[in-house]
Amino acid sequence: MLSKSQIKLIKSLTQKKFRNTHELFVVEGIKGIGEFLNSEIELVTLYTTGESFEVDPEKVVEIDEKELKKISSLKTPQKALAIFEIPANKEVKLNDLVVALDGIRDPGNLGTIIRLCDWFGVEELICSSDTVDCFNPKVIQATMGSLARVNVTYLDLEDFLTRHNSSSIMGTMLEGENVYLSELPQKGIVIFGNEANGISPEIGKFLHQRIHIPQFGKIKKTESLNVATATSIILSEIRRSSFTEKQN
Repeated sequence: MLSKSQIKLIKSLTQKKFRNTHELFVVEGIKGIGEFLNSEIELVTLYTTGESFEVDPEKVVEIDEKELKKISSLKTPQKALAIFEIPANKEVKLNDLVVALDGIRDPGNLGTIIRLCDWFGVEELICSSDTVDCFNPKVIQATMGSLARVNVTYLDLEDFLTRHNSSSIMGTMLEGENVYLSELPQKGIVIFGNEANGISPEIGKFLHQRIHIPQFGKIKKTESLNVATATSIILSEIRRSSFTEKQN
């Protein structure tokens, strides 16, 4: 049986302040848990309704579906829930392509962007301090385990860009050049802005290259693209140009 203190702790981890206090986060679902178990991130406790995992048995607690519903944040719990330690910050490596986010607020967008970084081989993701927490349960679910392979770092983005202004810095802006006609660098920092306001003026001043995804619809009433969608297009174009260069 789960104790009241266990239930209270697990439920509290849906809130950032308690995740920070305990330095713990929750992963739900067999696939997601499996991805984190294959990473360097430390497992604390695994609660399961019967699914077996190759972990230290002392860290496994068998529960029934009724108990799982008490601790799950999902409408339909997924057979297992695990608590992991929030990993210590790692140094940001700037020797390849780096994605930076300026004030992303939607958990689904951040989770999708983390998954996109994983897909396109971007190992470093920099987030401004006002970007949604990557250990938010909704972000975790949206990453489908990709968070285990992408180094996410929160920092003062303006200060970081001031110190690394020698790197190639590009960003998505409505007044930017057509991405399909642009020469895109394979290394450097590419910035994506807030869902409603885009890249802030404070961050925009650091851009060496402003790029834009052109609209092809005849009516052109859509104001903007979803930031995760824009990220997928830009990263795809950067990797496509890299692939083309290798073929030539």
